[in-house]
Amino acid sequence: MSTTPLQFGLDEKEMRQVYAETILELAQNDPSVIALEADLMSSISTNKIQPLIPNQIINCGIMEAHMMGVAAGFSLTGKIPFVHTFAQFATRRAFDQLFVSCAYARLNVKIIGSDAGVTAEHNGGTHMAFEDLGLMRLIPNATVYEASDSTMFKALLKQIYGEYGIHYIRTIRKKAKRLYSSSEQFPKGKGKLLRDGKDVAIVASGIMVEEALKASDLLANKGIEAMVIDMYSIKPIDQNLLIYAAEKTGFIITAENHNVIGGLGSAVAETLMETYPVSMYRIGVREQFGQVGKTDYLKEFYGLTAEHIVKAVMDKLEETEL
Repeated sequence: MSTTPLQFGLDEKEMRQVYAETILELAQNDPSVIALEADLMSSISTNKIQPLIPNQIINCGIMEAHMMGVAAGFSLTGKIPFVHTFAQFATRRAFDQLFVSCAYARLNVKIIGSDAGVTAEHNGGTHMAFEDLGLMRLIPNATVYEASDSTMFKALLKQIYGEYGIHYIRTIRKKAKRLYSSSEQFPKGKGKLLRDGKDVAIVASGIMVEEALKASDLLANKGIEAMVIDMYSIKPIDQNLLIYAAEKTGFIITAENHNVIGGLGSAVAETLMETYPVSMYRIGVREQFGQVGKTDYLKEFYGLTAEHIVKAVMDKLEETEL
């Protein structure tokens, strides 16, 4: 199986700039595109494009549940609503309206949850979503993504524009580590094999892809070949790629900026349990709420670093040898 070429460096643009620019492009080409905000226009940069498409951006105020109802109404009239707010407000706070008014009604709504996990930083524990992927995975027929860099984010936004249904993209707001070239495609239900290896497979998403790649380098120095997979499509998930990783390595590590319950780790475990059971360990948040802090501090606090991945791999391999 071939690996995806990578382009390392820091993204030139923040993810929020990419969101605003892509919404502007879509809206200018299609008057049915409507961007809905819950008083976070400056946070996601849509305030900068509002003068250019004044009739296609609506600030619903700090009323996220109401915003989901507005999105449902627009969808019923044939519009294509893109709904943005922080991840915990898009999912945890407005879940019933999202589930019933949008999903149960089989409507066409695109939801963007920003400030994912520890990247909420100084917004603190109430704003730190570690459960949004789990909630969104529970919705029948919903498509769930986590964007790893700006190239992927832009591609996914355009992709969900053209697909009917409930779509959720989890993202950070600021600059990400650049991984992909502008020509890269990100098909629904697929993952990206970034590095191949025979000893362990690290399956990661979002900001944890960078940590997985660092861990792979550290493990290589110890003579351990680590496969790295960017599983950007959380639902549907790439079953074939997971089986390939399980067959080749016999040991899977998942790494996510999310609770180990309900998110990427759960999705991988559920898939392999039914298809190709292997030894597995989940890197993620365990029985903890969020808190105030910078991203690097919080990654260390919650065990979301390359070093934590390496330790989990070494501990498991040591157990196997014993």
